Amino acid sequence: MTLQQKYTERIEKALAKYPDKRSAVMPVLHIAQEEYGWVSPEAIIEVAEICDMDPTQVKSIAGFYTMYSKHPKGKYWLQVCTDLPCALRGADQFYQELLDYLGVEDHGTTTDGLFTAEHVMCLAACDKAPMLQCNFHYQESLNMEKMKSLIEEWRAEAQKK
Repeated sequence: MTLQQKYTERIEKALAKYPDKRSAVMPVLHIAQEEYGWVSPEAIIEVAEICDMDPTQVKSIAGFYTMYSKHPKGKYWLQVCTDLPCALRGADQFYQELLDYLGVEDHGTTTDGLFTAEHVMCLAACDKAPMLQCNFHYQESLNMEKMKSLIEEWRAEAQKK
């Protein structure tokens, strides 16, 4: 089933917001990433067809923005801000402890495919560091005790599905 077939209503709603189909490329890329877990070459082609664009144009947009993943990720995409203000509040150490706890390296995915961890620059919550964004939802004022609890909660949630 294609993206267009599976998400007809959502895609039509996104397209209706703009006078030109091309302007809906970012919302449609979000739908594709949600469906496939990343923006694959096949997803690029699908989005290009939906938005009446050349695939090269779609690829350049997806490549420019860090919110679109160019590689497969775990079910939970953990992005830890390690920019200077967050680093001053312990983000670097927190990030290393998170990697150690998950048993992965930077940009690595756990063997069960659930978690991908990476550091990013500026998620605009400096006063709440250490913090991270998990699948585009903020988790703020973290320490490893809170983080371990969240990870176990997400693991349990994934097992239910």
